[in-house]
Amino acid sequence: MTRVLFVCTGNVHRSALAERLLVARLAPGSAVWPESAGTGAPHRSGMERATRRVLEELGGDGAGFVSRPLTEDLVGGADLILGLAREHREAAVRISPLAMRRCFTLKEFVRLADGASADVVAEAAGRRGFVAAVPGAEDDVADPWMQPLDVLRECAREIDAAVTRLAGLLEPASARTLSGVAAGCPFDDRAE
Repeated sequence: MTRVLFVCTGNVHRSALAERLLVARLAPGSAVWPESAGTGAPHRSGMERATRRVLEELGGDGAGFVSRPLTEDLVGGADLILGLAREHREAAVRISPLAMRRCFTLKEFVRLADGASADVVAEAAGRRGFVAAVPGAEDDVADPWMQPLDVLRECAREIDAAVTRLAGLLEPASARTLSGVAAGCPFDDRAE
């Protein structure tokens, strides 16, 4: 089992979407276990309404979601920690410095792990400092908090594209069963 922990601020939009979209993009019977937490999140049952709506439009399921704060136990138990922005990656490393080689932003990880063959986490960590740097904001997914629904939808599309690539990196069988999933978009803006 490979535990993947997504981290954002409130565990309301970005990390919740990443967790549940990865579940939707993995092949049935996957050995990958997505989870999420927030650096400033309280324990709260149920997914925020707009987040759930956008998630379901992309084919994900929000049932049973519970937001929770980022803890040392969560970081310590994860095989891969993916912040939705650099500040979230850094928060996980502050909680558990030994996790540094397993902490990335989501976009950073898919960029560094591209083409990895065996242990994608170790290969991605080993490529740090050996590939061209990108401007910091390119590794962040902007926070849609208190923004209009179309901003949340754009955020979800960005996350979906990254987690679809992530699914293929973590389990190549997922890439074969999901070819083209992130290419189209089922959103119908008239339903707002």
